[in-house]
Amino acid sequence: MSEPRVRFIEHRGKRMLLLDFAGAVDTTDSLGHIAAAKAFVATHDPHSLLVVTDITGSHFNREIVDAMVDLVRSNTRYVKAGAVVGLTGLTRLFYVTVSMVSGRKVPAFSTLDAAKDYLAGQD
Repeated sequence: MSEPRVRFIEHRGKRMLLLDFAGAVDTTDSLGHIAAAKAFVATHDPHSLLVVTDITGSHFNREIVDAMVDLVRSNTRYVKAGAVVGLTGLTRLFYVTVSMVSGRKVPAFSTLDAAKDYLAGQD
C-alpha cells in the first residue's frame, strides 16, 4: 500500500507536513489530493506547520491551478513556513501564477532534501 499523499515526516528533529503531489497526472485524483490537504491543514493551530509541497512530475491545468491557489490562500494562517520542490518547465509558470494570485511567495528548491533542510532551519 502506498503512503498517504498528506502526511507528517521528520527531518533533523523537526516535524513537517508533506503534501506529496508528486506524479499526480489525473485531474480528479489531483483535486481530491488538494481537497484532502486543505481539510487536513485546517485542523491545526495557526502558524504551527512547516509544509513541504512536492509537485515533481505532476500535471497541471486551469482547474488544478485554481484549486492550488485556493489551497495556498487557505493554508496561509496555519503555515509557519513552507517550501516547494519539483519545479520544471511549465510548472515554473504554474508556480509564478499561484504565487501572484495567492499573494504568497513559497521558496522553491531543486530537491526534497534541500526543501526539508530549509524548513528545519525555520523557527
